[in-house]
Amino acid sequence: MKGILNLFPRPWLITFSIWFRPIIKWYFKGNRFTDPIDGSSYSRFLSYGYKVSRPNALCPGTLSLERHRLLWLYIKKKTTFLNDSLKVLHIAPEQVFFSKFKTFSHWDYTTTDLHSPLADIKADICELPFGDNNFDLILCNHVLEHIPDDRKAMQELFRVLKPKGTLIAQVPLEEMRSETFEDNSITDKAKRTEIFGQYDHVRIYGTDYYDRLNSVGFLAKGIDFLEELSAEEKRRFALPNKERIPVATKK
Repeated sequence: MKGILNLFPRPWLITFSIWFRPIIKWYFKGNRFTDPIDGSSYSRFLSYGYKVSRPNALCPGTLSLERHRLLWLYIKKKTTFLNDSLKVLHIAPEQVFFSKFKTFSHWDYTTTDLHSPLADIKADICELPFGDNNFDLILCNHVLEHIPDDRKAMQELFRVLKPKGTLIAQVPLEEMRSETFEDNSITDKAKRTEIFGQYDHVRIYGTDYYDRLNSVGFLAKGIDFLEELSAEEKRRFALPNKERIPVATKK
């Protein structure tokens, strides 16, 4: 199954999931695992991953991954965002979040991406078509590792965020690596997968990721929210073994 899933670009998986969601939920019905984002339960989650196949990673009905479910729990339990009236920018919107956030009448919710079928506005993250100090909250998850000039993208995110606004920008990050590794001469897809973990990634972030965000004006830190959850929550929601949530605010 993992090999078949990886043959399809994620935008295609999003479209297929929308079309066949009722059948998928029926086929995988059960109570072993739960996606906390929409409350749906399943007999099993699917293995997923380009370089290493992670068991119970992909929710078959919503296409949420471990990081999505962890982020949802953090936002729900540790912030008031879900109840606040906010102007929100969602870059490269994940289907499971998009489906939920589109129903929020108290959010002024805008999505943007170059390729996603869910994007309201097709735009380059390095040239965002929005005015300065525009958004209260920006969600930009697993995007920056794809962007050759990530500092330019960070500058744009800082520019369009309101003072005291929040950016949540998850990336693949190796906690044991102090310095980010990137090499623009690596263009072969197989080699990129071998070195960076995925064919369309251009770097492996280390803990200096927060320094990069801070260098453009943010106050960034990694939140160890996973440690606050019980063993049963981690199992039932199929959460990552270890991951901090990068949260940055605009001074």
